[in-house]
Amino acid sequence: MSGAEAASGAGTVSQAGRRAGERGGAGRAPGGGRVGPAARFTVLVLLAVVFLLPLYVLVVTGFKPFAEAGAGRAWLPPQTWSLEGWSAAWDALGAGLWNSVKLVVPSAAAAALLGSLNGYVLSKWRFPGADTVFTLFLFGMFIPYQAVMIPLQQMLVGAGLMGGLFPLILAHTVYGIPICTLIFRNYYASLPQTLIEAARVDGAGLLRTYAHVVLPVSAPAFAVALIWQVTSAWNDFLFAVFLTGPGSWPVTVQLNNVAGSMVVPYNQQMAAAVLASLPTLVIYLVLGRYFMRGLMAGALKG
Repeated sequence: MSGAEAASGAGTVSQAGRRAGERGGAGRAPGGGRVGPAARFTVLVLLAVVFLLPLYVLVVTGFKPFAEAGAGRAWLPPQTWSLEGWSAAWDALGAGLWNSVKLVVPSAAAAALLGSLNGYVLSKWRFPGADTVFTLFLFGMFIPYQAVMIPLQQMLVGAGLMGGLFPLILAHTVYGIPICTLIFRNYYASLPQTLIEAARVDGAGLLRTYAHVVLPVSAPAFAVALIWQVTSAWNDFLFAVFLTGPGSWPVTVQLNNVAGSMVVPYNQQMAAAVLASLPTLVIYLVLGRYFMRGLMAGALKG
């Protein structure tokens, strides 16, 4: 072996060693020790505790009798466990919870279905001006509620629709279509075009292709759209106050009315807050495994 070949081989070995050292050092702490699973687990547990502390205060205070439910004992467990706050909260929110269910189910389903159809057409059955139409849809995402509140109320009063849940369902359906269209368009853009072309070859039209080819694989996108729509409609307060009457108030308005005027019933307020937030929490737990998959669909291709 010549000297040049030996030097070349030594340089190659040296470069490989440096690269291996860099890879090995990537998982080490600044002091030179490797960060173990126990340290990462400890950090995650601490973060979880920080995020769960407000929930702990809500639940614990809800089980306290009125005499114990004060700001000075917020962190302490109840000395006497009581369902007084939960019973009062249910009596105050029962009608509002049912009104919210009647609001959320049709508005979320309608917005998701219409957004799915829009996204399918804009991504797979393109037509001249499709990008312009999609841009106009996106503009709807940036219109604040306050900008349309007065004209929307005047239009509904003129149509004789004020007072019930229907104007609220209509408002949330219309406001949900732009974001649902964006979600489904990005998701359907990641589907292979060969699926659509094969359906066309077999004689399937627009709606048949959507119903038999596209819709069965749309569960992740529907999960994202439904989580978004259910959360938005369930937590709405402004539209609910302006577009409905006392008999149709959803849970957010009823929750606001739980606050006391002279004496604050903390146990009832905390229990009511838990009851009002449970449905959205259940939706996240049921559909959460689809959420990130549907949200990231279309971000990468290939």
